[in-house]
Amino acid sequence: MCRASTSTERLHPAERQSPVQFLTVTIPQKAETIGSRIGLADTFLSRLIGLLGKSSLDDGAGLLIQPSSGVHTLGMRFAIDVVALDKDLRVVKTWQRLAPWRATSVSLKIHSVLELAPGKIRQHNIEPGDQVVLSPL
Repeated sequence: MCRASTSTERLHPAERQSPVQFLTVTIPQKAETIGSRIGLADTFLSRLIGLLGKSSLDDGAGLLIQPSSGVHTLGMRFAIDVVALDKDLRVVKTWQRLAPWRATSVSLKIHSVLELAPGKIRQHNIEPGDQVVLSPL
């Protein structure tokens, strides 16, 4: 059965009812909903595929890659905003409009990465230190 995730919990594949888990991602301190249809990539295959094959992200959509210490956009067709999170889901670093065929830096401080449509970091004023909260749909 699905359950709400606190800042230190991780949703496990065995707890899911469907193959793809979607989450709502918020920053409560700023009263911001970052996305209401964020896919969870937490298996080898889902992390490997990521956003490949997509031509864009719909409003409210994105991908949370967990675990991940950095990402690349090799083979992608569009730029993305990238938010690096620590193990407590606190924002460590952001990359705005990461173009196709690029990569973020890799850091042991980064535990998961949130991939969003370009412009979302600025739109939601996401910055290092922000606390992210995940809620299953």
